[in-house]
Amino acid sequence: MIDALIFDSGVGGLSVSEEIRRRMPDCSLGYLCDNAALPYGTRRDDWLIERIVAVCVSACELARPRVLVVACNTASTLALAALRARLPIPVIGTVPAIKPAAEASRSRTIGLLATGATVHRPYLDRLIADHASDCRVVRVAADALVIQAESHLAGKAIDARTLQMAVAPLRAAAELDVVVLGCTHFPLLRGLLEPLMPDRLWIDSGAAIARRLSQVLGDTRSVPAPPGEASEAPSWATAPQVPSLGPILRRFGYSSPLALEITQPAVATPVS
Repeated sequence: MIDALIFDSGVGGLSVSEEIRRRMPDCSLGYLCDNAALPYGTRRDDWLIERIVAVCVSACELARPRVLVVACNTASTLALAALRARLPIPVIGTVPAIKPAAEASRSRTIGLLATGATVHRPYLDRLIADHASDCRVVRVAADALVIQAESHLAGKAIDARTLQMAVAPLRAAAELDVVVLGCTHFPLLRGLLEPLMPDRLWIDSGAAIARRLSQVLGDTRSVPAPPGEASEAPSWATAPQVPSLGPILRRFGYSSPLALEITQPAVATPVS
């Protein structure tokens, strides 16, 4: 048993893991990535819901977490209800930090970098209507940044042109003063993105997720790591054979990933 299992399509959830460990250093964590189906943002909604539920239910049976943290905006805006219906534990989702961005913006013009699946989802419309109705929100679908973030952690060269193209619509927006990183992969590129727009405030959801997990776990004692495993938390992946994945996870305090086999829905399902 562990305190929380952090789930993402790839390594983006490691940005959330860092925030959780910063706030709760004694919290026992596990990490789960469905990297065999990466990237989520280009796949059909019905396929994704079935896939996300299958992956998370199987992993929770193995990890026995007290809480599941869905550290993926695409999965959260789509599958939270289905996950909560299937799992007997609390499920914490991730949403773009529109509310804190609106509170911080003086110009009332906000930029949002997210995946296409998040940018076009009705959930985002409701989020803006509830928390930023008086703001202009410039939405940018930047799916290419997901792969750039994965490559960056793997030590591969970053395509500077891809980063520049992603922020170009935001740079063109007059008076924009806050940028929301609406995908957990994107904070991994923050050090490269901020210099492209240095006079803006950059916000992501990591700290808010850590605060919410702290509230859910409450004052109960954290689950200690098993003897001999204190230095590395467990991890699982649907494609653990990817050469760069093990070193990346170990860099963030996780063990080399164990295989999580999901036969249905198969990754070969056609995408839209």
